[in-house]
Amino acid sequence: MTTQEVANRFMELSKEGKFDAIQDELYSADCESIEPAASNGDGLTNAKGIDAIKEKGKKFNESIIEMHGGYTGEPIVAGNHFSVAMGMDATMKEMGRIKMDEICVYEVKDGKITKEQFFF
Repeated sequence: MTTQEVANRFMELSKEGKFDAIQDELYSADCESIEPAASNGDGLTNAKGIDAIKEKGKKFNESIIEMHGGYTGEPIVAGNHFSVAMGMDATMKEMGRIKMDEICVYEVKDGKITKEQFFF
């Protein structure tokens, strides 16, 4: 798949709330996840490899008491990267109710996402 095709499929699955399917279908086995340096105190960590990324997502989801809403913006594609704006309104175990907005940048090689990086 091209970067545009990966971005389109990402959006299709995101709109259906199928975030696990995004990782299963679109991520490479050795992908990398990069969090902002300022987030190190909130339990979010960088991860390397799909199993580590899935474990990080599982821990994050377990910290959510209730989801009140969320969104994923339309992708912007440039070369072998695409980005989307994402946000959520959630009640978290350690932080109470928060609204978070971020820019997510994805790198695509050989039709698979090889890197995700978050900015918030």
